[in-house]
Amino acid sequence: MSFDAAPITNPAVDYAELDNAARALVDGESDRVANAANLSALVYQALPQVNWAGFYFFDGDELVVGPFQGKPACVRIPLDRGVCGAAARTRTTQRVADVHAVPDHIACDADSRSEIVVPLVDDDGALIGVFDLDSPVPDRFDDDDQAGLEALAATFVASLR
Repeated sequence: MSFDAAPITNPAVDYAELDNAARALVDGESDRVANAANLSALVYQALPQVNWAGFYFFDGDELVVGPFQGKPACVRIPLDRGVCGAAARTRTTQRVADVHAVPDHIACDADSRSEIVVPLVDDDGALIGVFDLDSPVPDRFDDDDQAGLEALAATFVASLR
């Protein structure tokens, strides 16, 4: 079975196909590192104009970098800083058109201009971590991206059960 994903050209249709590919990748596997590694690679290859895609896991105190694709990343992020911290703290997706406009943005890659971060929360409301994507293009992420990435995050969380 091939998990190659064509670049997104029609988000409403292609995110459904991408989620199907993600479900096939995690089928029968509950290891979070394995599933995060495969899903970050899948998304990084499928979405155009993305320079970082990956996971941060909550260790009980802060977010710690997990599997990702892109340049080396910040290792630890406190919940009271940055876009990832805001998503984890509020348990809501953060979509930022211009990261330079965020006073406490943590710049791991100076080329990043926009970002979307989806919180990963289990059925009991406990924080697992966040799914983070960066782009060198301002205002790269829209409503379709948000809905599609939230569905992929839900697929990841469901795989851990």
